[in-house]
Amino acid sequence: MKKTLITAAGIALIALSGQAMADEQLEIGKKIYERAFGRGCGTCHDIASNPQLTALIKAGQLDRAKFESVLKEGKGGMPKAIAEIMKQPAVTKAGYGEDQAVDALYKYLESK
Repeated sequence: MKKTLITAAGIALIALSGQAMADEQLEIGKKIYERAFGRGCGTCHDIASNPQLTALIKAGQLDRAKFESVLKEGKGGMPKAIAEIMKQPAVTKAGYGEDQAVDALYKYLESK
């Protein structure tokens, strides 16, 4: 009985820690979106004439790899953004690397 309770408690802790990590990732993604370049990504991407990231991601037209490529290399009027993303306080505080930061931003846009 005691062993079963300990096992159940362990499973619950693992589930809670996984949820906490997912919540943290979404929060960091949101902060990147709202604060990058000092004005936020939405300054450009929430304007009808510019690429609507959330819609493109949800429609399957902008996959994670292409998203990362544009962030790192820029495209058209979109500047290279990875350096700006990496200097965001939420990213540095969490100790995220580039892949984790891009994942957080992508997951946030996917959930929006």
